[in-house]
Amino acid sequence: MEDLQIHGEILETPIHACRDVTKSTGRFDYLGFLSSMDDIFTRLLSLTTCITRRFIRFIEDLVLQDVNRRSEDWVTISSEQHPRSSTQSIYKSVKEECSSSSNSYVADTIRGRRALDLRRRLFVNTSSEIIETNYRHQDIPSMFHWSMLPLFGVQLAWRLALASWRCPFYYIRCAQVRVRSITSRVRKTLRGSSDDIGWLQRTPGMAPVEDGTARFLELLEAIRNGDHTLANSFIYLLIPGLFSKLGPLYFVATKRFFSKKGLACHVAKIHSEASVEHNAWELKQYIEELYWGSGKRVMLLGHSKGGVDAAAALSIYWCDLKGKVAGLALVQCPYGGTPIASDILREGQIADKETRKITELILCKLIKGGDIRALEDLTYDKRKEFIMSHKLPYEIPIISFHSEASVAPGVLATMTHIAHAELPWLPLPNFGNESDNLVQVGRQVPVVIPLSAAMAVSALHLQLRYGEKSDGLVTCRDAEVPGSVVVRPNRKLDHAWMVYASSKKNPTEADACEMCEALLTMLVQLGKKQQQKELGSSSSKFAS
Repeated sequence: MEDLQIHGEILETPIHACRDVTKSTGRFDYLGFLSSMDDIFTRLLSLTTCITRRFIRFIEDLVLQDVNRRSEDWVTISSEQHPRSSTQSIYKSVKEECSSSSNSYVADTIRGRRALDLRRRLFVNTSSEIIETNYRHQDIPSMFHWSMLPLFGVQLAWRLALASWRCPFYYIRCAQVRVRSITSRVRKTLRGSSDDIGWLQRTPGMAPVEDGTARFLELLEAIRNGDHTLANSFIYLLIPGLFSKLGPLYFVATKRFFSKKGLACHVAKIHSEASVEHNAWELKQYIEELYWGSGKRVMLLGHSKGGVDAAAALSIYWCDLKGKVAGLALVQCPYGGTPIASDILREGQIADKETRKITELILCKLIKGGDIRALEDLTYDKRKEFIMSHKLPYEIPIISFHSEASVAPGVLATMTHIAHAELPWLPLPNFGNESDNLVQVGRQVPVVIPLSAAMAVSALHLQLRYGEKSDGLVTCRDAEVPGSVVVRPNRKLDHAWMVYASSKKNPTEADACEMCEALLTMLVQLGKKQQQKELGSSSSKFAS
């Protein structure tokens, strides 16, 4: 019976199968229960078969030992008792006959033949008994094997029944898993960014915002009346957003406007299609070059992703940029993230892998040097991770500007001027010079696209799906930076209006250049107020 411990697979009681039945899901899984019961009965039948075989072997050994012992005893008894008695009787008769007739040779010959016949008879009887006993012993195991046939039949029938049950249940379980996966993907796709929009306002511990719309409108009205008070003691750095190299006129009109006013204005030459951390490092070096080259502090104005890059530069490298940056204005900046990027790159939704491959093809192949991380860094998950890890310094004034795009039908006919196309030289007649009647003339043709119409469609989509106001790409709530002064103009402005000129201009309304000047003027005033508060607090501490 000690041989039962050799087979480790039998001694291993189906504990794992029992554990599978009651998992921590909180619900009873019928398929898992049937599969576990199948394993339990299979192991029990294996254990029963092994014990039966060992028991039969044990009985065989006992019977064989008993038969061998009895056969040995029988041979010993028959060889000791019967030969001795016959020999003694023969010896007595021979002795008596010898005493009567010792000289008879015939009598001696007869007696010898009788003794030899008796010995042969005893040997034949003993051998036949031993052979008969061995045949009986060989019949014992076959009897036990025939008695185990019903058990083997039951075991085979049970395995066939479990196999026939397991196959349909397996396919049903696979179908259930597939349906649950599709349902989860559909639910995640339909849910979208509903739980992420405005997460900055719902997060505890975030600093409140201050409304500065009224002061902004006052400064804008004064600028339109010719009152330009923007100080020349700063360097103004304009930071473009995503896909800025596709539009050569990005911030060009604003820079020209500032240069005419005698202000030092630069457009940051960064790769806007790169990741946020990469652009933050480039902006840090760019700001340090401007500061050490002029000795003036830098005012930052970032549009769209450019605002995210500028905020990241201050958050990561504030120890190096402290005292070199005077303020930060974020214009239509997805500081908290954008639902457009999140809905495109969200994992677990329908066709998520295909959508990501198409996006990578557009950013990395069609736009040379683009990086998928440039769009991925604008998703809600990445923005939450970055903002929680890198806090924006509040030692400088910060302005958040956001607007709402118009979804009126008239916007669909609005064209946006994004670049100039240079036509080849054309020969034209010259009437002023008789010697040369032809002049080579080149002409620039404006490149316009329905960018405002695309922003209007996107804004309508976000309004119908999430019920959120936006400029077409960034919702109003995600553009408000905690602890900043928020500017919310009543005018309908899409996401591209601040950097590109529109074909339809209203002379009675301010343009993008005047709005940028008003934002920077307000930023300078907020910086002066902040310095006065710091001086007042330091003087009061010194007096006390």
